[in-house]
Amino acid sequence: MDTFAFIIHPIDPKRDVSRKYPFLGKVLTERQIDFFSTFFPPVYISEITGITSQSTGKEVKGWFIACPYTPRRMLELPERIVYRKIIETGRFAERLGANILGLGAFTSVVGDAGLTIAKGLNLPVTTGDSYTVSIAVQSIREAARVMGIPLRDATAAVVGATGSIGRVCAELLAEDVQRLFLVGRREENLAELRDRLQVGPEPGRGARARCEMVTSTSMNVLAEADLILTVTSAIQDVIQPEFLRPGSVVCDVARPRDVSAMVAAVRNDILVIDGGMVDVPGPVDFHFNFGFPPGKAYACMAEMIALTLEGRFEDFTLGKDISRQRVEEITAIAGKHGFRLSGFRSFEREVTEEQIESVRKRAHQARRRN
Repeated sequence: MDTFAFIIHPIDPKRDVSRKYPFLGKVLTERQIDFFSTFFPPVYISEITGITSQSTGKEVKGWFIACPYTPRRMLELPERIVYRKIIETGRFAERLGANILGLGAFTSVVGDAGLTIAKGLNLPVTTGDSYTVSIAVQSIREAARVMGIPLRDATAAVVGATGSIGRVCAELLAEDVQRLFLVGRREENLAELRDRLQVGPEPGRGARARCEMVTSTSMNVLAEADLILTVTSAIQDVIQPEFLRPGSVVCDVARPRDVSAMVAAVRNDILVIDGGMVDVPGPVDFHFNFGFPPGKAYACMAEMIALTLEGRFEDFTLGKDISRQRVEEITAIAGKHGFRLSGFRSFEREVTEEQIESVRKRAHQARRRN
């Protein structure tokens, strides 16, 4: 049986450590968890079973293994030490017999986004970012549909637009909407991205011409956006309630989250969705609660699993330059085996049709008052 392994790590330190070690999660502070993670070895989490291709009937299995570092610790420590720990975790996957390794959350963005890690291992590696792009854009398109926002007339924003995921998301959305804000930290990088995207779609694709594109280093422009896709590598939330207009949709792909929990608490006229959740084919059992309902996974996990079902054991998505071709290729592979965009979730809770209707009504009332 072909196999895979996926690296996870604690994002919310106390919550995530409690899922494996309840006592430690209870008695240690976040800073203590950060400190002790430096000395902790890679951790075996669970075996993943039951994944079965809808088209071929092939079944695969895998494992969750944990790199103990938190996002804060990965940013605090020298890069070479972080690489060493992730490679050590990857060698654990090799000993388990994995045919391919997936890098989850911050392990996929640290340093050169997997290139150095892949060089230090004897099995192929993928960050899963190509399928993350695909599912993020599918999510924002579907959310626009259910909220009654016509894409062709919409203003969208990509926060973290110059990042590896953000760039391709911006490229795809630029063919859907009327105006697109490219939001990031460095104006020169944003201007370079805008100029590259304004060249237009590749010859022969028949895609719609690019929309008007505006660069910004300020979150204030989000007040003009109907649709926001946010995918930064910040370790703290960057999107606050006051930035957003009534009736807008925010798709948060980042882990840790970019959207403040205050948005859900005080803005009932906005639809916030978690980006990147897919249905996994077959009676999958992860044997570990990572915050999703049964049978569902992050898109980055799904990329690695789809490649295993396809028998494509190669370095698939690595580095900070993701190609649109790769996004389209993994979308086709995943679709063939039965992976699908799942229902909406917001802050790890299901979003119901009744909630969406309630958001629409409150947004209409807010707009009338203004």
